Amino acid sequence: MKALKIDIVFLISLVLLFLAGLLIFFSASLGLLSKQNFNYGDIVSKQLFLGGGLGLLALIITSKIDYRIWRKYAFYLFVGSILVNLLVFVPQLGFTHGGATRWLDLGPITFQPSEFLRLATVMYFATWLSSVKNKVNTIKYGFLPLCAVLAISEGIFLLQHDTDLVIVAALIGMFIAAGGKIKHLLILGLICGIGLAGLAFTRPYVMERVNTFLYPQKNALGSGYQIQQSLIAIGSGGFFGRGFGQSVQKFNYLPEPMGDSIFSVASEEFGFIGAVALLLLFLLFGMRGLKISSNSKDSFGTFLGVGIILIIIGQAFTNIGAMVGVLPLTGVPLPFVSQGGTSLIFVLASCGIVLNISKQQKLK
Repeated sequence: MKALKIDIVFLISLVLLFLAGLLIFFSASLGLLSKQNFNYGDIVSKQLFLGGGLGLLALIITSKIDYRIWRKYAFYLFVGSILVNLLVFVPQLGFTHGGATRWLDLGPITFQPSEFLRLATVMYFATWLSSVKNKVNTIKYGFLPLCAVLAISEGIFLLQHDTDLVIVAALIGMFIAAGGKIKHLLILGLICGIGLAGLAFTRPYVMERVNTFLYPQKNALGSGYQIQQSLIAIGSGGFFGRGFGQSVQKFNYLPEPMGDSIFSVASEEFGFIGAVALLLLFLLFGMRGLKISSNSKDSFGTFLGVGIILIIIGQAFTNIGAMVGVLPLTGVPLPFVSQGGTSLIFVLASCGIVLNISKQQKLK
């Protein structure tokens, strides 16, 4: 076996996504200039220096740390992430936005601990899968632990009046990579289907999302407003787009133009060509990341890499799918692009772990 250097293709795709994200964010943030009570310079500087600066520092640090050390501390990180997420319910610390209580107010900055929970959950489940090895195809060591980890992580999100199907998809992908039985996944799918149906009838916000997805035109000025404005923005971009900074929808029409709806702004300004280019970048990033994972020196590196890549790609395509109307609106940000320093920091830190796996991958 021969040690390889950092995977250059993955690094290039990562850098291009980071730079494209900053470019799109700067353009989308111009919509703030038409609004009152928004400090344009403050918001842009936080994204650039807090998210981008600290994120790049985190990427450099994690890329130099042997990824196998995370296995030693995975359980403690998982428990710690749960405790940090529960802090959002402490008065004066947590606050609600968009109907979900998932932010911590730390004075000059806000922190979204769910990003920590996603990464810690993937680390812990990768540790478990690599320890049980071939036993993963049993109910005791495979199916039940998968259900338990999913129940804990999704339970935290439900307490915050939110859902996160991205972590569900990531853990299932890791389970498949470890050799889990399809029969067990079908049982899990049945359980999740019953659970979602129950949530739809007991949690109004879940039913509203379902109705908005199925009948977006039914309440075009209410719950369906965002998807309607998103489709207008994407359609008006045409083939080549309106040009950088020229989006009309981001000015008082499109909700969350720097957040959930930023892909719509990018499509309006850069057109079909720009939207496809961004999709291809994510696809290249994901495929190369999975290749790195498959070439890991050990099973822990494989499962950890698969989980991280599926989390990032899952968020990307969930966000884009919601903006084009093929998936329900979930409030998932677009990695590298949407406003949110916490998200950018954890995405870049996670990418640093994958880069470290690539450093020590085996030559096949």
